[in-house]
Amino acid sequence: MKIYGDSNSGNCYKIKLTCHLLNARYDWVEVKVKDLKKKETLYFEIIKKNPNGKIPFIELEDDFILTESNAIINYLSYDSKLLPKNKFEIARLQEWQFFEQYSHEPFIAVARYIKKFLDMPANRKEEYSKLHAGGYKALSIMEKQLGQTNYLVGNNLSTADISLYAYTHVAHEGGFDLSLYSNIQLWIKRIQSEINYIKIGI
Repeated sequence: MKIYGDSNSGNCYKIKLTCHLLNARYDWVEVKVKDLKKKETLYFEIIKKNPNGKIPFIELEDDFILTESNAIINYLSYDSKLLPKNKFEIARLQEWQFFEQYSHEPFIAVARYIKKFLDMPANRKEEYSKLHAGGYKALSIMEKQLGQTNYLVGNNLSTADISLYAYTHVAHEGGFDLSLYSNIQLWIKRIQSEINYIKIGI
C-alpha cells in the first residue's frame, strides 16, 4: 500500500496513525500541499491517480485508489478493534466523523493553517479571529462527551477518535487554549499512550 500525503497535514496524519496503531505496512509518498496548490508537474501527476487533485489518498493493489481520510481509515480498520461491530456504534462513529469534517476541521484546521503555515498574513487576520468561535464550540461538544465516556464512542478507542484527535491535539497551533478542556486533555493522553503511537510530522 502507498499513502500519498503531507506529513504536517492532520488529514494525512489520520492515516499514518491508523496504520501504526494497526501495525499495518505501507510506503509513504510525501506530497506537500503547497506544491499541489501551484498546479505544477506534481499536481498533474497526482490528478492522474486522484481526479480530485488532493491528498491524502491511498493506492492499493491493481491500482485501486481510495480517497477521503475518514473513508480511508475506516477501510483500513475494517474487522479490527478500531471499528465497532454494533451498527448503532458504527452510526455514532460516523456521526462524529461528519462532525469533524463539517463542525471541527473547517475552524480548527484552518486557523492552524493560517497561523502556523501562512504566518498570519494581514489579509486573513479577521478570518482567523472569526474561526475561533466555531472551533471553541466544537471543542466544548467534545469536552461534554468525553466527560461521560473515555472515548467518543463509548470506552474503546475507535476511528472516530483518530479523526478528531488529528487536529484537536495540535489546536494550540491555531491559537486555541486546550487547558480549558480537562476531559480532552485526558483523552489526548490516552491516545498518546497507545502502543505504536506516532507523532504528527514524522
